[in-house]
Amino acid sequence: MVLLDRVVAWNDKEAVCATNGHLLTHHPLRLTGILPAVCGIEIALQAAAVHGALRGGSARRGYVAAVRDVSWTVERLDNPEFGELRASARLVSEESGGVIYDLELNAEDGRRLISGRAVIAWPKLP
Repeated sequence: MVLLDRVVAWNDKEAVCATNGHLLTHHPLRLTGILPAVCGIEIALQAAAVHGALRGGSARRGYVAAVRDVSWTVERLDNPEFGELRASARLVSEESGGVIYDLELNAEDGRRLISGRAVIAWPKLP
């Protein structure tokens, strides 16, 4: 499932991506017609995956080991007033076992909707 439409900007430390998919009535994360705010974490996690790929990261699969310090200012994301959503993932730390990203999801006007931190673990290769 791809929830992002495009990459807005990226560098070695951060990727910013955009989407209008939150307005689709057939969005894959909608529940009884509503796109709950917590689903924004998945949108921002996809920005982290894009960042890893753009940096030339290996094709190995990463697993979300932890998401913490999550906060949101809205209950749902399917509000047209938010305009195009911007998902950003800023690399905090990288080690042989995985990475840590600070995540944000913002409305088009810059208003923060969701923020949090994710630990993505890479399984040991045989």
